[in-house]
Amino acid sequence: MALDIDFVRGQFPAFAEPTLQGQAFFENAGGSYTCKPVIDRLMRYYTQRKVQPYAPYEASTLAGAEMDEARQRLAAILGVDTDEVSFGPSTTQNTYVLAQAFRQFLSPGEAIIVTNQDHEANTGPWRRLAEEGIEVREWKIDPATGHLDPADLETLLDENVRLVCFPHCSNVVGEINPVTEITALCHAAGAFVCVDGVSYAPHGLPNVGELGPDIYLFSAYKTYGPHQGIMVIRRALGEILPNQAHYFNGDVLYKRFTPAGPDHAQVAASAGMADYIDALCDHHGGPTEDAAARAGFVHDLMRDHEVKLLQPLLDELKDRNDLRLIGPSDAAVRAPTVAVAVNRSGAGLAEELAGHGIMAGGGDFYAVRALSAMGVDPEQGVLRMSFTHYTNENEVTQLIEALDRVL
Repeated sequence: MALDIDFVRGQFPAFAEPTLQGQAFFENAGGSYTCKPVIDRLMRYYTQRKVQPYAPYEASTLAGAEMDEARQRLAAILGVDTDEVSFGPSTTQNTYVLAQAFRQFLSPGEAIIVTNQDHEANTGPWRRLAEEGIEVREWKIDPATGHLDPADLETLLDENVRLVCFPHCSNVVGEINPVTEITALCHAAGAFVCVDGVSYAPHGLPNVGELGPDIYLFSAYKTYGPHQGIMVIRRALGEILPNQAHYFNGDVLYKRFTPAGPDHAQVAASAGMADYIDALCDHHGGPTEDAAARAGFVHDLMRDHEVKLLQPLLDELKDRNDLRLIGPSDAAVRAPTVAVAVNRSGAGLAEELAGHGIMAGGGDFYAVRALSAMGVDPEQGVLRMSFTHYTNENEVTQLIEALDRVL
């Protein structure tokens, strides 16, 4: 079944906004448009329920119930228990909190593995554990392709490795890493697994329970929602890591790694992400029961649409001799996050594209290690063009034509 793109775009007020008409949005990897159900919930919360939640009066009871609803529904979509889902101010800050917990949990001489494919948020905090005597091993990408080879990981794994951190897909390479295969390798070696899903989740929320990692992190503001970081921490790991919250919250799994109080309105509004997934499922005649199955149906609708739109863009870029396409040229194995290196500033090229109605980004995107490993000067950076399922064919055509003009 094909995605009904008109229905999809009708769920996003940005597409009806007069100031955005004629502009094609290709910097979704930096933050997506927000869907109407999220905006509606945020507006309702701020106007009707902006009180301290969980008190016995009605506005407070409703506020707390909506926060609980967000956690319950997202957990069901992600295939995990409700208390295995935590909210925090951002994925970067959530990762720092987790790294602090591991700082107390690990002993000198034990090891962790990180990659140089990652956004700095899922590598920098872990690398700093070296200050405590923890050995940090780097799983390196192929400098020509940016690919992470699981065979290279196997050579790094031994009985000393306690944690392996890697991205579901990179925010500049775009290739989708085989999370289940990698997780199985790590678990067989006795290591826990932390997956950065920030660049993958916007293209369909995954069933984390089926994928298997112990930690899965992503950002709601890149997944049509409010500015929140969402993290899954499976119980077996979450209950043995040291509590990072107030001592009296230490026995509540979803509070253990949230040292500051959550943003009540944004947590509540995150339920709008589930509303949106349900609306897409129902409109396209998807399954009627089981939230994870419904989300899986929507995931496949999104991916099929994105792959269809992405391949013509990759075909246009892969054979040009005035740029270097970062990552694979097969749309089926990557997310629609496309970075190209040219012989000038990526930010400057993005500025030129803006004159043709293209909203794209240029720079290093906090992927300094990945770009450096591939021989790209981070100071010059790359041009990044990223889209998601609400992008239509006309906008991709607009991008291709604009690129041809500025190049």
